[in-house]
Amino acid sequence: MASSPSSAAQSARQALADRLRDLRRDAGLTGRELSARCGWHPAKTTRIQKGESAPSDSDIRAWCAACGAENHIPALIAASRSVASMYVEWKRLQRAGLQQLQETYTRSYRDSRLLRFYSSDVVPGMLQTPGYAAAILSRFADRASSPADLEQAIAQRVRSTEPMYSGNHRIVCLVEESVLRYRIAEPAVMADQLARLLSIKALPRVSLGIIPFTTQRTIWPVETFHVVDNRLVEVELVTARVRVTSPPDLDGQDRRFAAAQAFWGAGGILASLPGAHYVNHPWHNRAAEYKPAQLAAAQCCGFQVPHTLVTNDAH
Repeated sequence: MASSPSSAAQSARQALADRLRDLRRDAGLTGRELSARCGWHPAKTTRIQKGESAPSDSDIRAWCAACGAENHIPALIAASRSVASMYVEWKRLQRAGLQQLQETYTRSYRDSRLLRFYSSDVVPGMLQTPGYAAAILSRFADRASSPADLEQAIAQRVRSTEPMYSGNHRIVCLVEESVLRYRIAEPAVMADQLARLLSIKALPRVSLGIIPFTTQRTIWPVETFHVVDNRLVEVELVTARVRVTSPPDLDGQDRRFAAAQAFWGAGGILASLPGAHYVNHPWHNRAAEYKPAQLAAAQCCGFQVPHTLVTNDAH
């Protein structure tokens, strides 16, 4: 059984704790001896080593100095900050306002080449109409102790759709059939949203797939998530957002290999799901990117295609 995103965050926290514990052992120090050198209570050392308490940057500096391992400080602080950003409660994210939260998504989408979405609850934000987005965000605004910026947040979410129409982006969306049936808003708003999804088929950059109720499942619907290129996965839980980045210890050829495997593995799964009905299939989307194939298809459909020369000679 796959582990939950929250347990993945806890595993990352424990991995950092294990690295600190190993430094203490390599230095030949007991927990009490390290605590004395750092000037804090031994209970704090125990909580950090068990992954129950997150060490601050100053804690890590003191720990490494006590162990004579100052060269490990930059890597451990970077790992600690990465762990801290993995699991963040929504109420904390919303303190600065819904607009600012939406801006983080807009920037992430704008800087990407490939975006992949899976949703088991609502239509992915990039595909939402303004009315549907208002129905979603208003629920957050009602229970969040954040600035009254609902209208600005809706406008920001609408701006997040720009990669579907401009730039060098590819967007693949896979949603459960239940997403289309949940009554998130009034009937007129839902009808407008469904019409929007039907119009997606005209966009060459976007693929949309639906997993129907009747599909024989090998796994139940999971948490909503999206993947930005091959560098970031964001999972949306009821109470928090989990961010998982690519392994920092991979570089050069290893990183490129891992990225390629992730791309073809995830792409192959999305394109080969049994019973998933695509408005425009990812494979067809990819084939349509080649101009000679476009011209050949146009000619087969009866269009008049001018004589065409394919060359790498600029003159």
